[in-house]
Amino acid sequence: MSSRPRRRALLSLFAVATAGAGASACAFRGESGPARPTAPPTPPPVTEPAVPLGTQARTIAEENRLPGSPDWLKDKSAHNASGDRYGHIMGYASTTSAGHGETVDFHISVRSARTYRVGIFRIGHYGGEGARLMSVSSPLKGYRQPPPKTDPKTGAVVCSWARSWSMRIPKGWRSGLYQAVFTTDDGYRSSTPFVVREPERASALLCVIPFTTYQAYNMWPKDGKNGKNLYRGYLRSGAIGGFDRRAFKVSFDRPYAGAGVPSWFNMDTAFVRWAEERGYDITYASSLDLHDGTIDPGRYRAVFFPGHDEYWSEPMYASASRAVDAGRNLAFLGANNVYFHVRMEKSANGRPNRVMACYKSFDDPAPGAAGPTTRWRQIRRDASLSEQRLLGIQFNGIVQKPVPLVVRQPDHWLWRGTGVRDGEQLTDLVGVEADAYDAKSPDPRGGRRTLLADSRYLDDRLPGPQIQHTALTEHHGGGKVFMAGTFHWPLALVDGDSYTENLSIDTATRRKIRRATVNLVNRLTAPSPR
Repeated sequence: MSSRPRRRALLSLFAVATAGAGASACAFRGESGPARPTAPPTPPPVTEPAVPLGTQARTIAEENRLPGSPDWLKDKSAHNASGDRYGHIMGYASTTSAGHGETVDFHISVRSARTYRVGIFRIGHYGGEGARLMSVSSPLKGYRQPPPKTDPKTGAVVCSWARSWSMRIPKGWRSGLYQAVFTTDDGYRSSTPFVVREPERASALLCVIPFTTYQAYNMWPKDGKNGKNLYRGYLRSGAIGGFDRRAFKVSFDRPYAGAGVPSWFNMDTAFVRWAEERGYDITYASSLDLHDGTIDPGRYRAVFFPGHDEYWSEPMYASASRAVDAGRNLAFLGANNVYFHVRMEKSANGRPNRVMACYKSFDDPAPGAAGPTTRWRQIRRDASLSEQRLLGIQFNGIVQKPVPLVVRQPDHWLWRGTGVRDGEQLTDLVGVEADAYDAKSPDPRGGRRTLLADSRYLDDRLPGPQIQHTALTEHHGGGKVFMAGTFHWPLALVDGDSYTENLSIDTATRRKIRRATVNLVNRLTAPSPR
């Protein structure tokens, strides 16, 4: 069979089927809805080497010239997306990243006795489709896995689900941000992301995906009863409660809420799609790869953090600091980064880095040598671990509604070719959260800061207008750190995002931010002069 008909046949497996609306009962309560099928206590995992579709690419540019597929889950509003209350299908991966030859286990629960398939997508440009279907499993028998357990002391919601399907990463697959899409035979879908690493290849640009922050915001299951994250939990009434209902620890052994698309996943996918369209020499890592040393950021000319990367462990902070001190460059395209200190712990069955602790304003019962799990700027009395010490600026507020980003230093290389003027307003570019220079917080040692935007916004919690900065800070060792200082920078890089469609980011602003980001990538990945 030629590659094109074979691809069409495989894609047809993901065609959306007509399905009846299910009952709204919680997926684990045994209320109305299909009866729970009987499942073997420990089903044998189905391990299949992934079957690549089409030609194997040698470069990112070649990879993105291959045919794409629109069938990945871009956001939580995807058609026929599974939900947590009914739980048509949902699952999680055994790891946030894997290298060539390594195995990823998927733990999947299906509400009723149906067959399903697992499709593996690599996110990129692919002619504007946004992803490529890399592999698909054979039909798998679905059954409902046991309900999650909640730790009464920490609030951690943990699944102990059996393996449903396992996949070895082929050597021909390029490093990237991947998404496993679980599809039932009646068309319901959910997903979970993971990264394929290539640590043996020191690309010019390393892109880090913020799985620690994904998990901090993950409130699975959103069923009106059991869900918790590091911010909230449910009241007995079924309404979402406040800070006092939150968890102190969260587990990676559970699906992501809704369709399995993490909060602010679109910030990361926007940059990935944009960067791969341009064929940059890029590889990928999970934030946990920085934590456990699987990836050394000092091997790359530039490390980009395109999304919301708020939750950092001490090893993550230390590895990024060493890279900057060695003359490597960092770029954060979101805001409110490196804000909370977290501690990674073992799961109940001894697997490392499957539980994340962050007590925030509560007393941490086991702070360890790295200090309590609170804001980085509060670990020491002198605030010497403030995020501004590394980043040059730091989080300072929540944006009430989007406002323009006001350009400064228009002659700086970041703005070259954009045509911007001093004081020019780039529409709706400051949104969600913002960063700014804080004169009361420690500066990088020997650092030189350039403020490239100086905007004003309102925060409902604070009196008067607040300041937003976009900044570039050069450290004493020559390493540079760029901070966009807003959530909307990466979202301006692509068109058609369901979130930005409701904003007033006009075509001219998008064009200017895309050109500025080209300048940023080119400058930070340029070989260091000898």
